[in-house]
Amino acid sequence: MSELILVRHGQASFGKASYDKLSDKGVEQVKILARHWDDMGEQFDHAYSGTLLRQKETANELVSLVKGTPTVSIENPALNEYNGDPLMRVYLRDHAADDGFDTPFSWPIKDERLFQTVFEAACAKWILGELKPGSEDAHFEYWENFQHRVYTAIDEIMARHRNGSRVLISTSGGVIAMVLQRVLQFPDQAVITTNWMVRNSSVSRVKYGHGKVSLTQFNSLPHLERPGLQEMITYR
Repeated sequence: MSELILVRHGQASFGKASYDKLSDKGVEQVKILARHWDDMGEQFDHAYSGTLLRQKETANELVSLVKGTPTVSIENPALNEYNGDPLMRVYLRDHAADDGFDTPFSWPIKDERLFQTVFEAACAKWILGELKPGSEDAHFEYWENFQHRVYTAIDEIMARHRNGSRVLISTSGGVIAMVLQRVLQFPDQAVITTNWMVRNSSVSRVKYGHGKVSLTQFNSLPHLERPGLQEMITYR
């Protein structure tokens, strides 16, 4: 059996000028994971990441554990997270008032609790196909297109790497949740619910081969669930 080892990127820079960069804590989360795996003798045959900076920065901290000592991961934009900004903008413009949000919003929303509430509402509309982008809504991706690109990318990686390969993938929570849907066949609404659960630098594992695909681990943090490190556990 071969294995996909999916790592969610470390904590990104929420509320900063660019979210798409690991925070200092995010860098440290991944360094701790790399040391943990090194202590455990973990090695991988290949390493992939999306092209987002936070995904590549995470991969860079782990790539030394890949056989052959590559210096960078194999970048695949199909492993990028969905872009939440256009979803939020369309939702705020076309649906927020009808859903009872009467607070004027400054963009970007910097309050984490308010952001999460609005984002959940936007994603619920997104999954149902109720968000309709206009010509000004650049980079909007329909739900079914996001689903298709993740499914295709994972199927291609599994087809390319067989015979006991161990493939490390540095990506994001939405992609990991979509991979789980590919494996477990749960409903679309559960993908976003699962996405909210995925913690920074967490590890999920999928075994595949002989016509079977199975989830063997989800959202694991063996490197942080130790005395003195619990404050390093984050979701955003």
